[in-house]
Amino acid sequence: MENPILKKIRVIKPILRSQSGFSLIEVAIAMGVFSIGALTVSQLLILSLQNNNRGNQITQATMLAEAQMEELKNTGDVTTLANSVETNIDQYGQPGGIYTRTTTITNPLGGDYSRQVVVTVRWFGKGRLRRVLLSSITHGNGI
Repeated sequence: MENPILKKIRVIKPILRSQSGFSLIEVAIAMGVFSIGALTVSQLLILSLQNNNRGNQITQATMLAEAQMEELKNTGDVTTLANSVETNIDQYGQPGGIYTRTTTITNPLGGDYSRQVVVTVRWFGKGRLRRVLLSSITHGNGI
């Protein structure tokens, strides 16, 4: 009767001596597939960053327009409102940014009790002129 330990060794030895592995062609194909996947993921990452930047600019421009609109709507006497243009301002309305904020005041209803306020914020993004426009009719004092 044969020793069971020797029997296991005889079974394992041929497996350990096996010369099978990956061929050069298999490695090249695997690297190609991995490269295509990595390229796709990096391209998606770049597009995601660009879209985040664009969304951030739109949000900043909207906040800049809203701040101006709120300030003008809270004016006590609407007859004192005037047109204005602020160039090269940042998202806080301070100098040194990419935005231009234009405020246009009109009196479409006539009289001294209301004004139409249009605030436009413009900037260049990805080689195109972009803008956010807010419009409201105000009676002053937040109304």
